[in-house]
Amino acid sequence: MTSSLIRGRSRRAAVHTRVRVARAVLGGLAGAGWLVLPLMTVAAHDPVPVASSGAVAGAAAQRDETSSADLVLPLVAGAAAVSLAGYGYLRRTRRARTRTTPGRVSAQPPAPTAADTERQAGAALLLADECVRTSREELSFVTALFGEERTEPFTHALRAAGTELSAAFAIWRRYEQGAPEDAGARRQALVGVIGRCAEAGRRLDAEAAALDALRGLEATGPGGVGGAGAALEVAEGRFREVAGRTVTAQETLAALAQPYAPTASVSVAGYVEQAKDRLVFATSRLNEARQAADLDDGARTARHLRAGEAAVAQTEILVDAVERLAARLREAAALVPAALTGAEAELAAFRPGGRGSPASDEPRGPLAHADGVLAAVREELTGGPYDPLDALRRISRAVERLGGARFGVLHTAALLVAGGCVAGAEEFVAVHRGAVGTPARARLAEAVRELGAGRPGRADPVAREARELAERDVRAYGGRYAGAGGDAAGPTGAVLGGIVPADDPDGGPPASYGGPLTRYRHHL
Repeated sequence: MTSSLIRGRSRRAAVHTRVRVARAVLGGLAGAGWLVLPLMTVAAHDPVPVASSGAVAGAAAQRDETSSADLVLPLVAGAAAVSLAGYGYLRRTRRARTRTTPGRVSAQPPAPTAADTERQAGAALLLADECVRTSREELSFVTALFGEERTEPFTHALRAAGTELSAAFAIWRRYEQGAPEDAGARRQALVGVIGRCAEAGRRLDAEAAALDALRGLEATGPGGVGGAGAALEVAEGRFREVAGRTVTAQETLAALAQPYAPTASVSVAGYVEQAKDRLVFATSRLNEARQAADLDDGARTARHLRAGEAAVAQTEILVDAVERLAARLREAAALVPAALTGAEAELAAFRPGGRGSPASDEPRGPLAHADGVLAAVREELTGGPYDPLDALRRISRAVERLGGARFGVLHTAALLVAGGCVAGAEEFVAVHRGAVGTPARARLAEAVRELGAGRPGRADPVAREARELAERDVRAYGGRYAGAGGDAAGPTGAVLGGIVPADDPDGGPPASYGGPLTRYRHHL
């Protein structure tokens, strides 16, 4: 409809323009005719009868008057035609300058540049990742209350959104690596990223209203608010459980300093303090939600309950990170002796006379390096506290340079190291998502893909890069929100965690299940 109206408007404008031009040409021709007519009369040389002198004098006078009139009238007509044409031109120019309706030029805005499309794709990835994370967070509370069967539609939508997001991250990573090379194909790749992110958001937006209806947080009634009472019991129960685990996590973290080197626990440094901070924020929001429920204020109940749930969920992530690291360190320490034995067997194949003995001196350098790594690890085992995960990483990499570590105990060690590194990066991003940008999230998504494909040797360095990028984002963000200890506290800690928006940390709406259109729907 719109395109046909624009085409009709363009044809009518062209017809009016031709009519104006024709009128101007006709006016000009008429003026020129008036000017040429006297000259044609003079050049006619018609015979004139002889007359008396008096008659001749009178005729001469009359002819002078007629000639003057004949010259004045064409000049007046020409001036009038020029004036009308000028007036028409000025009127059209003024109308074009003051036009408020779109014309043919504004109907097609300038195409975005490649840099504009790239920035749009990066922003779309960041927003879609945020929507998937917050939706997963709230859905865990809903499933705990209503069960998996009743929440299956929301789980299905979340799973579909995650699939679209993973595909978008994969396209983005190939784009960063220079594929495809053609400029047009690269632009289409970015368009594909934007489209998949939009589809992920659409899937979640479509189920947000149904999830709210199931929870019934804002439905008022006698004795309290609809389903808010049961939802509060679930959130408060998880709060009490994680509060007790936080105390245990502090003891666990302190115990790691005895058998292991300080570098072994650096990935969770400060996590217990952050967990306590999230608990303080959760306490405040859950209390406010309970008071709002007693006053039948459904909107305020839903708002504060969602913020409290998010803080509890992030506290669980922080405590889980400490507990999982302790378990991985114990597993790694038990695996190091077997990994050393397996590495020696792999290296024996590359020594003179072995089945993998080289025909040239080319692998001698990697072989010598591997021997040095194994010797250093043995010395650390007998010399005092060490980092068993780092020891396994060095053993695996040294053997991998020779083409080994594809199966057996060394492959198991590589999977343990890479899995821990990917999990550590994921945990860090999850509790700092208010500050972490697209590059770190893209690297994390790549590490997850590599680990899922059974390539721990590639997943581990990519996950470490993701963690480094995320930490850099947090340090840059901390200039505005960091407390004395280098991390944010109170409401600003919730901003850093992405629980509430940065522009209104004290009263802003919390992020909820949904896409870009619905994730901040719980506002007063």
